[in-house]
Amino acid sequence: MRVEIVPCLSDNYAYLLVDEVAGHCAVVDACEAEPIEKALARVGLPLIAILATHHHFDHVGGNEALVVKHPGLVVYGHRSDQGRLPGLTHPLDDGDTFTLGSVPVRAHHVPGHTLGAVAYEVTPPQGARWVFTGDTLFLAGCGRLFEGTPAQMFDSLRKIASLGDEVLVACGHEYTASNLRFAQHLAPDDAAIQARIAEVAALRAHGEPTVPASIAVEKATNPFLRAPDVTTFAERRAGKDSFRG
Repeated sequence: MRVEIVPCLSDNYAYLLVDEVAGHCAVVDACEAEPIEKALARVGLPLIAILATHHHFDHVGGNEALVVKHPGLVVYGHRSDQGRLPGLTHPLDDGDTFTLGSVPVRAHHVPGHTLGAVAYEVTPPQGARWVFTGDTLFLAGCGRLFEGTPAQMFDSLRKIASLGDEVLVACGHEYTASNLRFAQHLAPDDAAIQARIAEVAALRAHGEPTVPASIAVEKATNPFLRAPDVTTFAERRAGKDSFRG
């Protein structure tokens, strides 16, 4: 399996999971249909599934058009998002597993940004494990608490971080540079954060995405993963909400 990053809207990412052995694709977060259709045309393989991380329109805005274009398309999402996640056919609970061709997938319920947020852990037979986190864990940041509580988000981030340092994090937006500015504000002398800022600046200067990054990198540079307790996490999340650096 290989992963193709599909830029959508102004700063969103969808991810095409290309299984050339099985001869099909799945997409994580069908933000809008047109860029995904163009990616599918380049790959030349049929789309069989959508994995939705949460119900926000900028992550599911392409669902309905893709369902019409690809009859029989399976749409995964959390059970609590029934009725507000377009096209949902396979509602999931925490820990549910399924396969895409030969690729095992595990759904992790990670409430906080929304109550029905899901992170998808994908374990190809060969190559790196990935976790697709939507707007729960960003690179160097985390999502706003639109529906959940600080305690829920704190626990959700710890759940993702526990998957293993080598796992690659693929999030829903290109927010890394701005998130790192906040991280540097909190820890101005941190060498790992300074090095990551330089790395991200170089990628963006060449028009490259900053995703993915390993959980090890996130543990070293993400102030929300480094929060020792819920109180500190909540303070940092509130600080980020008002940060204008």
